[in-house]
Amino acid sequence: MHALALLSAGIAFVGAIMVITRRVAVHAVLYLVVTLLAVAMVLALLGAAFAAMLEIIIYAGAIMVLFVFVVMMLNSGQPDAAREGEWLRPRAWAGPGVLAGLLCGELLYAATPFSGHAWPLAPLTARDVGLGLFGHYVLMVELASFLLLAGLISALHIGRNRVEDR
Repeated sequence: MHALALLSAGIAFVGAIMVITRRVAVHAVLYLVVTLLAVAMVLALLGAAFAAMLEIIIYAGAIMVLFVFVVMMLNSGQPDAAREGEWLRPRAWAGPGVLAGLLCGELLYAATPFSGHAWPLAPLTARDVGLGLFGHYVLMVELASFLLLAGLISALHIGRNRVEDR
């Protein structure tokens, strides 16, 4: 299992480097999704089921949707057709696709009973998630919600100012 966790950590490292080096924000967001999924895989393989599920639901899900809306709102001044043509090039999707394929293969290998590894996660119920979110971690959940709200308000303010400047 530790070799699989190291492979996931390597994928997360490569994805993080690619996030930093991409010039197009949408491509960086794609690599960030892969990086967050790889971190969730590391957490799952090391036995932290709750943290892995929160990583997928909150970060790879909700925050990525927020990032995509911010990228869409903050138009870079290019016409829509040219901008979308730049975003949808197959070369831009190949890197995140390969990394995500490696993660899927690793997940399938770790989850099969024939791999010789015992999957470390027990089933996580809705009751466990509710007790975790609104029990010991309620203050952190509320602070994260304020942070997301501040990010959304900032994005709306920046987007409105850019539209008024045109």
